[in-house]
Amino acid sequence: MAGLPFSPQRLKLYNWHKWAGVTFLLLSAVRLVWRFTHRPPSLPPAVMDAMPGWQTGLYHATHRCLYLLFFAVPLMGWAYSSAAGFPIVWFGQIPLPDLLASDKAMAEILKPLHRIMAYALLGLAGLHIAAALKHHWIDRDGLLSRMLPSRS
Repeated sequence: MAGLPFSPQRLKLYNWHKWAGVTFLLLSAVRLVWRFTHRPPSLPPAVMDAMPGWQTGLYHATHRCLYLLFFAVPLMGWAYSSAAGFPIVWFGQIPLPDLLASDKAMAEILKPLHRIMAYALLGLAGLHIAAALKHHWIDRDGLLSRMLPSRS
């Protein structure tokens, strides 16, 4: 998207990107409220006993960082868009307020931060998926099946 020449196609892709970011931000807020009101079940004792302490610590740190980045990435993108002077009109219908005043110097600072955080989020999501698959295929401890809706 960023490598495309200035064109209607590039503008359309940037708008879709912004719409996806705002939608992701709203869904993250709903997910956080759900998480606070519906505590996940504890890890099974057999899993807790088998996992080394570093894995348990990494498990908790990864979840905290994921939640942090669920909010930081879209908010940083919104702030960058505001500072760059590009408004966000969600789905082309709902204009959102600017988070910052237009400031090109600030935009140049925020742009790489948005990108770095987005890649960090992708990396952590990949780590999370890899760990879940490890538990499913290597450890065979039933941890992945806890994520599925109950069939009762």
